Order: sequence, then C-alpha cells, then structure tokens
Amino acid sequence: MNGSEEKFFLEHEAARIFMRLYEQRYQIKMRHIWHNEPARPDVSCYYADQKLDLEIAHLYGSEVEAMHILGRELSSQTHQELLALLAVPAEQRMLTALNRIITNKAAKYYDSERVWLVIRNANPLWRREAMLAHCHALHMPKKHPFEQIWVIGDMQGISGILPLYPTALLQQERSTC
Repeated sequence: MNGSEEKFFLEHEAARIFMRLYEQRYQIKMRHIWHNEPARPDVSCYYADQKLDLEIAHLYGSEVEAMHILGRELSSQTHQELLALLAVPAEQRMLTALNRIITNKAAKYYDSERVWLVIRNANPLWRREAMLAHCHALHMPKKHPFEQIWVIGDMQGISGILPLYPTALLQQERSTC
C-alpha cells in the first residue's frame, strides 16, 4: 500500500468509526461517506439528512512516533529520537500534539458550509480519559472553520469519542464523568 492509499484508508476508517460512535451516542443517523478532492474536507457524509464534511487528522505525537506506530522501518537515529521522547511527560506530548493539529487545521480554508474536525488518537500511550483530564490546557484558536471538534479516544474507538469544541459539549462531557 503506498502513502496516499494508506492515508485514504486511515481517513475512511476514522470517519467510519466516528460516525458509528456518534450515531450510537446521539441516535442521529450518519450515513454514506465519500472522499473529496483537496480544498474540501477529507470526507463527506449525511448527518440526518444534511450534508456534513469531516476533516480527519491522526494524533501520533510526533513524526517518529507515527513511524513506529505505523510499523515503519526505524533507523538508529529515529530509534534514538523515540527514546529521547520518553523523557518528556506523556501528557505534555499529548497536549502539544493536539494543539499543533488544531492550530494547523484551523489555519486552512475548507470549501464547505459545515465542517467538523475529527482527530483519531493513534498513540497507545494516550486514552480518552487522559485527554478529558487535560483538555482544559488546550489552546483553541479564536477563529477556525469548525462547527465541532471531536477526538476518537483510540484507533479502534473502544474508549469512545470526546467533544473538544464547542465548549458547551465539552462541559456537558465533564459533568457526566
């Protein structure tokens, strides 16, 4: 599988997992997904009967962690970089990576009326619960194109989804814990 095929597969799978979890949680149908060309968000679907676009991102922590998680061949230098990352607390790496994704995606223009950002956590060291405990430290840009921002807590979606934006959804999530 080449890089673009792998990206397509990962985005499609993340969208499918998110839609299933969202539907189970809110009993609102999310159906029929398709991929888009650049300038549009990655995936489109129907939310109830309205079109909704999903911009998909994967949370690894760093490029070297992504290489390790995706099973890439690691050079001795990459292996050393992975070892050095262990000196940085996991929560700090998680927050830095989440803030980087949100900031980078917020700066983009999307040809869409309604777009949600869905971040799929790919790092096995982090879970939805840790994100909920530390999300108060997230930096949310004042201007961004996202109606909502969500995190899938792990690659398979076992730990569920977590709303990061709007704030009302996040506060509701905290009150149910």
